[in-house]
Amino acid sequence: RWLRAALARGRVRRRLPVLLLAIVILGSALKDSDLVPDTPLQNKRNPLNVYFVKVAWAWTLWLLLPFITLTTYQLARSTFLYGRTKSVLLVLRRLSALLVGTAVWYLCTELFVYVENLTGECSIQAKPGQPPRLYASKRECHQDSGVWNGFDISGHCFLLSYCAMMILEEVAVLEALSIDHNSRLRVVINVLFVSLCFLTMIWVFMFLCTALYFHDFSQKLLGVLIGLSAWYGTYRLWYLKPFSPGLPLPNMSLSSKKYSYSR
Repeated sequence: RWLRAALARGRVRRRLPVLLLAIVILGSALKDSDLVPDTPLQNKRNPLNVYFVKVAWAWTLWLLLPFITLTTYQLARSTFLYGRTKSVLLVLRRLSALLVGTAVWYLCTELFVYVENLTGECSIQAKPGQPPRLYASKRECHQDSGVWNGFDISGHCFLLSYCAMMILEEVAVLEALSIDHNSRLRVVINVLFVSLCFLTMIWVFMFLCTALYFHDFSQKLLGVLIGLSAWYGTYRLWYLKPFSPGLPLPNMSLSSKKYSYSR
């Protein structure tokens, strides 16, 4: 009940960007001051990083796909009294937000790799009798057991902030959704909602671990700023336009009737 009130009505959604920026600043200060204790989380091979963060977009996509489908269809049929065909079209339109998110994830990660390759150089001990080799990319350097020194924008800070904000935007649909208390659909949506909340907590926690243990301050700050910019540019600007995936709450007047998610 508290989660529905906090997330669906936007209190956490409004405060999370400031919290993420504060985590980066304070976490980096603690890291630079050597005040962070040693824990298993500083190992990149810890289970949360390997099984969750490394595939963060897949987890987010896997849970948001059925959640958006069910809530949008139910909202269209029960609240706005759409027919089946129009409801399906609205679902497809809303699901295109996941395609946009996938494109954002892919383009940004490719940009980060490009910047790191462009700004880096390989530190490797040359073999006797062989001239030093010039390496064009981090991958080539690692293949020869070298260390690549470049500007590594934090992909974790970018992706975790973007995924967390995207989830909070999508669960806002519960504010306008009315479902029968004894409905099986209500149980399914509740399970998906709690799973998304749990996933968001993991993303924020691992964001904190990244701020405390990895990257330089500028790399983390740029990563989270890009993640928040991607969220703001889509959900606060583009999705307000007619030709877009649209917001989780469709651009229709709710003034004539107030709907609430059944408790």
